[in-house]
Amino acid sequence: MILGSGSYGTIYRAQLPNGQVAAVRRAGPLQEGKEDSFRKEVQLLGCLHHRHLVRLLGFSEGDNRFLVFDHMENGSLKEYLHDPLRTPLNWRTRLQIAIDVASALEYLYYFCDPPVYEVSLNSNTVLLDENFVAKLSEVGFLKCDCNQSSESESSCSRDHIDERSKNLIFQFGLLVLELVTGQSLGGEDGEVVQWVQDSRFAYSMHNMVDMDLGNNYNSDELKSLLIVARLCTRTGDKPLVTISQIHRYLLGKAEHSVRY
Repeated sequence: MILGSGSYGTIYRAQLPNGQVAAVRRAGPLQEGKEDSFRKEVQLLGCLHHRHLVRLLGFSEGDNRFLVFDHMENGSLKEYLHDPLRTPLNWRTRLQIAIDVASALEYLYYFCDPPVYEVSLNSNTVLLDENFVAKLSEVGFLKCDCNQSSESESSCSRDHIDERSKNLIFQFGLLVLELVTGQSLGGEDGEVVQWVQDSRFAYSMHNMVDMDLGNNYNSDELKSLLIVARLCTRTGDKPLVTISQIHRYLLGKAEHSVRY
């Protein structure tokens, strides 16, 4: 049964011989001489252990290469935001999903060795388990194609890393806006992005909330999420915030709301 397809290949729902249900991703064709590279990348993926990353269970080599992951019972965030047959997510769940994703990104970029990963971040690649805990599903390793001196390679890698981090922060801002508004968003020229960059956005923020939520949301948390989205989607040479700052900020807001 095909679950979907992404930048890393087609994904199937499969039942293993022991009865376990898993998500199986068919990997693309392997270039000649890249077998060792594939095995190394899979081994590194297998070393990732975080509550908000989909876990790699195993893999197969040869002409037909597959990666086997934990199956997420509730599918993708995109389905819950845009499928009218799905029960809409409540406000608390949406806020927690933003925190979950920020936690996963912080882990990938600051607590792993190697520290940086290619992450495809959107509502289709954020999956939800049976308890609606969010997990990132499309993670790969950052590659840099420099064939120069080690110093040049280091510089190239750093430039590539900085650019990927900047793009990822922007993608996170888009994801937050999608959680708040329930709308599929375009890039930096999208109407919702332009709206949140307007200095007067706070005056109309209640009009932008997903209609499925009604009035069942926390105004202070709404403003906090939109501030994060505003900072993440601000264009410039360098991002205004880091993933760690975003994660700590959202955690603090959520804990404050629970306390009071």
